[in-house]
Amino acid sequence: MDYLSTRGGPERLPFQDTILTGLARDGGLFLPADTPDVSRRLKEWSQLSYTELALEVMRLYADDLTVEELRGMIARSYATFRHGEITPVVAVGPIHVLELFHGPTLAFKDVALQFLGQLFESVLARRDTALNIVAATSGDTGSAAIQGLRGRQRLSLFVLHPHGRVSPIQALQMTTVLDGNVHNLAIDGTFDDCQNIVKGLFSDLAFRDRHQLGAINSINWARVLAQMVYYFYAAFRVMERTGTDRVQFSVPTGNFGDIFAGYLAWRMGLPVERLILATNENDILARCFATGSYSTGEVVATLSPSMDIQVASNFERYLYYRADGNTDQVRSWMRDFKATGSISLTPDGEPLDDPVMVAGRGDTEATLATIRNYWERHNYLLDPHTAVGVHVAAQFADAAAPTICLATAHPAKFGNAILQATGKDLAHHPLLDGLKGLPTRLTRLPADQTVVAAHIAKVLGG
Repeated sequence: MDYLSTRGGPERLPFQDTILTGLARDGGLFLPADTPDVSRRLKEWSQLSYTELALEVMRLYADDLTVEELRGMIARSYATFRHGEITPVVAVGPIHVLELFHGPTLAFKDVALQFLGQLFESVLARRDTALNIVAATSGDTGSAAIQGLRGRQRLSLFVLHPHGRVSPIQALQMTTVLDGNVHNLAIDGTFDDCQNIVKGLFSDLAFRDRHQLGAINSINWARVLAQMVYYFYAAFRVMERTGTDRVQFSVPTGNFGDIFAGYLAWRMGLPVERLILATNENDILARCFATGSYSTGEVVATLSPSMDIQVASNFERYLYYRADGNTDQVRSWMRDFKATGSISLTPDGEPLDDPVMVAGRGDTEATLATIRNYWERHNYLLDPHTAVGVHVAAQFADAAAPTICLATAHPAKFGNAILQATGKDLAHHPLLDGLKGLPTRLTRLPADQTVVAAHIAKVLGG
């Protein structure tokens, strides 16, 4: 399987080179040249365990790894999870909750980043080289990346997070890791500032090559690939449980990577009635689906900080498919968006007409009410991101297609929101409670690409 850039650059890379490269040199994102149709294999796949299913999905896209190599990486990746099913699906009232928080940092990012850590280490050892990862995080990506890469040979990790704009627990999960190859950079700005700095560093090709930069954000194709697996797994479990032949998914969305994985699963033939895109007050994506205008706004701090994003990096991948693979059109859109912060995808403010994706918005009041409601009626705690997805899902209830809501984090990561919603201190986990009082390490820097680049160069000694 070859991979190409959304912006039409000449690079066509095999899987391993795509993963090490991260962002295409023309500034685009990599996508597979073909999308396999697996509709005839769904019945067979529905009987597989999570790790067996992961092997079948991933081998289609990682054909320059042997099956045994891939099987070993998958086994090691998910041995760290605390549930035998890896991503279990729980029936809660009118919905089915896909619990993606049983990994080492209690967030859905672990599903991909445990795998990516194994993949990086294996490929770098084979090539006898090293990689310096630079990542931006709005909370969960940073801690998951750190747990996936800490202490690994041939890898250094620089994580940029917006200072004071992640939850206290998320900050502790990152800054209490003192391994020598982990560098936490607290940026005085928003997540979008962090993300723009990282993209700028990758666009500086001389700096990128000199310092052997690699990406672990969802711009890296392996992140999307690993996340595709649980859409198949959850759909099979719920269709068997309910006797239906279709499902719909509700996905709390910030950077568009998680829901894009579901979009590709649908393109592969998974019977998905709807993909419900759920945003908080940072609703650039919900506004885009309602009006056809993809336009930035000011970032608002909310109870669901991992979604406090106004520029969704993976949306470019969706635009590639919306343009039917016309890379000239994608390049034009992204050039205009960079220049003006706004592009129109439909004439006269018409909604986006998408065959599978719809969108909605859940504000702080709705988030708190949803957490409270599910606790009082169903004795189930939702974290605030998941609550946004559950709230928006209610707008698209469909008896013929059961709703699967992605639970993207353990509620204990957002104890203040749970306390505010329920009036009770309910959200705890021993992994997180044990972080309090531990020594921390970070470097605080301004939201300035030049300053961040100089710091990285100094740490790397060049």
